[in-house]
Amino acid sequence: MTSVNLRSDNVAGVAPEVMDAIIAANHGSSPSYGSDPLTDGLNAKFGALFGRACFVQPVFTGTATNALSLSLLAPGWGAILCSETAHIHDSECGAVELQTGGAKLVPLRQSDGLIKAEVLEEALTQTRWGNTSVAPPKVLSVAQATELGTVYQPGQLAGLADLAHRFGLKFHMDGARFANAVAHLGCSPAEITCDVGIDVLSFGGTKNGCLCAEAVVCFDEALSEEVRYRARKMGQVASKMRFVSAQLHALLEDNRWLKFAGHANAMATRLSTGLSQLQNVELLHPVDANEVFVSIPEAMRSALTSEGFGFYDRGGGHVRMVTAFNTRAEDVDAFIASAARAQERGDQ
Repeated sequence: MTSVNLRSDNVAGVAPEVMDAIIAANHGSSPSYGSDPLTDGLNAKFGALFGRACFVQPVFTGTATNALSLSLLAPGWGAILCSETAHIHDSECGAVELQTGGAKLVPLRQSDGLIKAEVLEEALTQTRWGNTSVAPPKVLSVAQATELGTVYQPGQLAGLADLAHRFGLKFHMDGARFANAVAHLGCSPAEITCDVGIDVLSFGGTKNGCLCAEAVVCFDEALSEEVRYRARKMGQVASKMRFVSAQLHALLEDNRWLKFAGHANAMATRLSTGLSQLQNVELLHPVDANEVFVSIPEAMRSALTSEGFGFYDRGGGHVRMVTAFNTRAEDVDAFIASAARAQERGDQ
């Protein structure tokens, strides 16, 4: 039995405040299919968060959020540029291709999960524009935080946006861990989205204390009608949508989304700091958010597992640990102590 599970932030439970909001929404009756006051109030709630008009569609899963977001931006005959480590490319079973009607995903090389401006520029300048033999790039998609736990600086995003828009591309952000990125940067949400040219944001809630709540956030009013129809066609409009929307309201209330993410980030930093002091443990990527990637000897991995610690084994001696809104400092310290004991025993 795994007693401390750091395999993913998806293994964490639901924040009590979010569960309370679901229970509160269960009193009485309410209009169905998103016509309820909670769902109707999301535009204003997110508008206050970003300091500008937003058009929000709540959905149930991160995969659906990305697929719906990109279906608004990419034609079926176009291409979507993304990182080679992007979840839309290697973890979402072709959902984006399906919902866009065939748009081609083109993975670009990355450095610690980040697409560099020069890589994007090379891809765009080498495109055979106007040649119908190839799918022309129509969208750039980045993850913030990235799948490797790193975070783009606002200036990096602005540079990518400038290139993308110069070549006529739309700009999408996969924000499954958007809260962790904002907490790390200490900036406003707008500074790394609408202010730097993001057209549509996939806003994550489930990895940050929600039960099953994400949101497609459109910064362009022209998409406000289409997103509603596409969501319905995808089966992402629940008859009792108020229970999804209630989670998002609770998450944003009292700045909980940033408090939860800030705690998760702090626990990841604590974990990476402790592990990096051990021999034969190598930190593979900078720890900006709540994911820690390390190389650990096989015997140490076995010792951790036998003592009830869970992590994601990526093969080749590389493992990933992910902290969450409710990760306890004593559990992080226990994980480090277990690894240290294995080192003292000479487990290699």
